[in-house]
Amino acid sequence: MGTTRQPRRGNTRQRIQDVALELFAEQGYEKTSLREIAEALDVTKAALYYHFKTKEDIVVSLFQDLTRPMDELIEWAQGQPRTLETKKEVLRRYNDALTAAAPLFRFMQENQATMRELSIGESFKDRMISMLALFREPDAELTDQVRCVSALFTLHAAIYALNDVEGDPEDKRDAVLEVALDLIAQAHRARG
Repeated sequence: MGTTRQPRRGNTRQRIQDVALELFAEQGYEKTSLREIAEALDVTKAALYYHFKTKEDIVVSLFQDLTRPMDELIEWAQGQPRTLETKKEVLRRYNDALTAAAPLFRFMQENQATMRELSIGESFKDRMISMLALFREPDAELTDQVRCVSALFTLHAAIYALNDVEGDPEDKRDAVLEVALDLIAQAHRARG
């Protein structure tokens, strides 16, 4: 992909995750070995094994880091009234979480076959269903249910579909959020 490695500062576990994710993106999950990850980090394979025994362990750890904010958001939202403002706040917070986890979401998109094989694929699907339940009313008109689903997945467009669109990444992210908020507002107004 031609990106410059800029691993998070901090502990070795985070550095391993960052470098592995970059190598997975550049070469593909299947074509990346633990040896290559160790070499890119300038550590021995034994040092890498101390933190992660397999590539899957690395991906699972990345996924756990990604889903922690999602789980916290779902828990918070379930304790809130089902108002338009709550739904908008969930979208805003989810947008922030997606932005922070963009490299992992790109990995998931580009390695869908691998995701289906790993244990985390089904778990992520369950979380997405929980997220959708925060927006969608079961008795709503079908078009409004589609608006709610579309609002959530519109946020993913900033990560995938808009990569080739000219413009500032922050402006694209704001535009995507605006569209998602508008979709939720339309679905909510239809209920009123």
